[in-house]
Amino acid sequence: MGRKTLEVKGYSSEEIKSLFSKDERYTIGIRLYAVYQVSLGQASRKLESLYNTSFKQITNWVHRFEEAGIEGLKDKPKSGRLPKLSNENVTELSNILKHASPEDYGYNTATWNGPILREYIEKYYGVKYQKAQIYNLLKKLGFTYQKGKAKYPEADQEKRKEFKEAIKKTSRRTN
Repeated sequence: MGRKTLEVKGYSSEEIKSLFSKDERYTIGIRLYAVYQVSLGQASRKLESLYNTSFKQITNWVHRFEEAGIEGLKDKPKSGRLPKLSNENVTELSNILKHASPEDYGYNTATWNGPILREYIEKYYGVKYQKAQIYNLLKKLGFTYQKGKAKYPEADQEKRKEFKEAIKKTSRRTN
């Protein structure tokens, strides 16, 4: 009978792996240890399965370490696409959403929603956003999407209650 294999309980391997990318120090430590092993004579091709990356990436870490030390092992900032609105425009838009109503700008509604905001931005800033991107912009500004629930003040509550009861009785008969 062989020895029992050691198991990690309470964490999946994917959860443990995700911890590496959450803290830059872990990432740098892993890369530094790979560089250390190369300095001891280990081949980068043999290390690729251990570090779950390509030998070329390990080679890049070594070269970056040689050029810039620990700083070379840090991830470089990602450039990404430039924002369509300037920081000033975004700040102004946030203030408008907090303190103004669409009615102040000629719209026939008291609350901001995606399509109206999209139209407003195009009209006042000359920037076109796709439908989904408006909601991403709202999230970036700290706003959440809220779906309104209609209330009709002219509705007769007594008739509404009677109607609900009638529906319940009819649905019982059909089942």
